[in-house]
Parts: sequence; C-alpha cells; structure tokens
Amino acid sequence: MSDVLEIDGNYLEGGGQIVRTALALSVLTKQSFKVTNIRKGREKPGLKAQHLECINSLKKLCNANVSGAEIGSTELIFEPGEIKGRSLNIDIKTAGSITLLLQSLVIPCFFAKNSIKLNIKGGTNVAWSMPIEYLEYVMIPQIKKYCEKIDLRVLKRGYYPAGGGEVELRIKPIYDSLQNINDYKKIELIEQNRLIAIKGVSHASKNLEKSQVAERQASSAKQLLAKFNCPINIRTEYSNTISTGSGITLFALFGKEEVDEFNPVIIGADALGERGKSSDIVGKEAAEKLISEISSESPVDEHLADNLIPWMALFRPARIKVSKISNHTLTNIYIVEKFLGKCFTVDEKERIINCN
Repeated sequence: MSDVLEIDGNYLEGGGQIVRTALALSVLTKQSFKVTNIRKGREKPGLKAQHLECINSLKKLCNANVSGAEIGSTELIFEPGEIKGRSLNIDIKTAGSITLLLQSLVIPCFFAKNSIKLNIKGGTNVAWSMPIEYLEYVMIPQIKKYCEKIDLRVLKRGYYPAGGGEVELRIKPIYDSLQNINDYKKIELIEQNRLIAIKGVSHASKNLEKSQVAERQASSAKQLLAKFNCPINIRTEYSNTISTGSGITLFALFGKEEVDEFNPVIIGADALGERGKSSDIVGKEAAEKLISEISSESPVDEHLADNLIPWMALFRPARIKVSKISNHTLTNIYIVEKFLGKCFTVDEKERIINCN
C-alpha cells in the first residue's frame, strides 16, 4: 500500500463530514487515507448506514480497496483507483440525506474521463443536511462553471423517517484530471451588492394539502421578508411521499444590476416542519434565518462556506467573506489541507477566508 494519510476523525466538529470530504479528495488525488476516531463524540460513534453508502459509492466509482466499512466502525482505510465515467444507482434505503452523499460524489465526478449519471434514493429534505433545493439553487450555481453540464432532477421527494426520495444528477466534465486545469473562473465572493429578489420553495406531502401547509409556510415567510421591498416569489408544491413532512427553502439573490453568472451571490436558509410545529412557525424560522444572513452583509452564508472550501482549494486563488466561520468550515479546511497542502488563511475578525 502507498503512503497513507492519517486523519483524526474527532477533529473539531468530529462528524461524518470528515469522512465525506476525505473520500472525495482521496478519489480525486489518488491518495490513500486512514481515518480513526470516526464520530467519537457522538451518542452512537462510528459509521452509520448513510456513511457506508458514501464509501461504497466511491468504491464503485473508482474501484477502490476498502477496510473497515462496517456499521459502527470507528476506523476506515480507503485506497482509491482510477475514476471511471459511468452510471451509478444508489439506494440509501433510509431517509439518509441525498445531499450529504453528493458531497462525496460530486467533486470526483467533475474530474471523470466521461460523463456520469447518478440516480440516488433516500431523503431529499431531512434534518442536519442541506435540502435538495439548497443544492439546486444555491450550491450548484457556484460550481457549474467547472463542468460542461450539470443537470439535477428531483424525481420524488423524501421525508424522515421512510425517505423514498429520488434524485437524478448528470455531470459532463471538462477536466479529466487535476493536472489538466487550465482556464477557469476563480471564486471571488466578498460583497453582497444590491438585493435583487428573494425566491423559495415551500413544500409538503400530499396529505397536508387540505390544511394548506405549504401556503401557510410561504405566507408566514413573506410577511417577515416584505420589509426588504424587493420581489418575493415563493413557489408552493405538494408531493406523494411515503412519510408525512413539510419544509421551506429560501434564497436571496444579489447583484449590482443582475446576478453575476460566474460568481453569483445567492444566500440560502431553510426550515423543516415537524409534528407539533405550526406551519406559521416553520415559515417564520426560515425567514428569520435568511434575514440574519442578509444582515451579516456577507455574500456567503454559513452553510455555503463549508461546502465551498474544497472547490476553493482546487481552483485557487479564491476568496470569500462569510456570515459565520463555523467548526464545520474549519474542519473542512483541516481535511482539505491534509490532501492538498497548506493553502488557507482565515481572518476571523473580518470573516474572510483566503486560499492562495
């Protein structure tokens, strides 16, 4: 076995993000790694089912050798092979987050030798992860400049606990390796500029349609957001789902005159419904989060920041100003620098992250 990077799975945030980012960069750099103390501080330490799907999916994508891929395992060794352009059908079999799984898969897919199609079943809107709308309307606009084509289709929505959601993602790469990165657009997000519009999606399972749950969530959010005096368009929709659920995702678009195609300023916020929580509260919660992000005068929200860290390191130099420097972000910097070398500086006072 070649030289193996040693990674502390209990560093700072100490969650599954360490494994997900390590998997993505291991496949991309062809660098083997060993991670220990996986989720050590959690109530149930070690790998969960959704982490195993990440590992097994990346194993298929690059024909990797893997040791320790078991439920509850606190140690994992991963030796990547060559990335292959192919179709992958993945079933998490629970409400495990589809978007968290894609954190591991998307980066390597951008550097495959051929187009890749992913069909993934699981949870589209579940706790502790970005909703599928956030991925589609906030994250993908930031990275689509690094591939020829990226197309996301939500075929079915899936809530906790049964999941059953289904997403299709097609990626047509323009690079076939890190060495072939030539002309590219750098990430430069320092100013919000002018608020142009607020958009969103308020959604619920079909059995909540008579109670107008999606409409009430949207209306509650609109009332609080009206103070910004800009166009507000929150779409409402209902879906046939296995589990009952609801939620709302909001995003604010900024620009001098219009949204910048290559460095779009799009800030997101969301909230999920749950038993005993009124629809009005769900909408209010999402709106208050968005108002807080807008008031920070930063072009990158807290959750976008940690998702952008690997991309900043791959397409450097890059610079962002964030609403909050979280432990998730600092943890991702730790993992990225393990694979790609020291490249980040963090100005916590100004909330600016540089990658040189």
